[in-house]
Amino acid sequence: MKRLLIPALLAIAAAGLLFFYLQPSTGINTPVAATPMPETPQPDALGALTVREFQDLDAQGQQVRQWIGQPIVINFWATWCAPCVREMPDLERLQQQHPGVRMVGIGIDSADNIRAFLQKVPVTYPILLAGPGGTDLMRTLGNPIGGLPFTLVLNADGSLNRAIIGEINPSDLAATLSGMTPESTHS
Repeated sequence: MKRLLIPALLAIAAAGLLFFYLQPSTGINTPVAATPMPETPQPDALGALTVREFQDLDAQGQQVRQWIGQPIVINFWATWCAPCVREMPDLERLQQQHPGVRMVGIGIDSADNIRAFLQKVPVTYPILLAGPGGTDLMRTLGNPIGGLPFTLVLNADGSLNRAIIGEINPSDLAATLSGMTPESTHS
């Protein structure tokens, strides 16, 4: 009897997780009224973000400050985050529609997981690695619960334009980006 109890409990737990995972997202993962409003980043958090060295997928150090001078959209994401995965094609489209804006993905995941994921869902914008410490970084940047996805829109001077906790609304973000660069196209 004991030999059947453990597999049965594991099957029930797996079914519960699958049910939870397949349910429509709420709370921190979608842009609904219940989504907490971003807080103001901690003093100097944006400056620290721009000079922090992140590894890219080729293990080369990269800093966000290299893109200061143009608007930047920084999207914190993970391969296991369903809303993150859903919004990546939208972010890719926005990158193509707004060539004067630099999209940057910062993965809260391992390089191997991200590489495997990008084979299935390729993007043309840079992907940097924050690893598990990315959650604490997001908290300093105005995401009090550290939920994913989390997107920052920076002005060309590196100042914060807006922060989005949860899945982006592509039309809303497109409107923001259109107001930031004169060369944006509206296709």
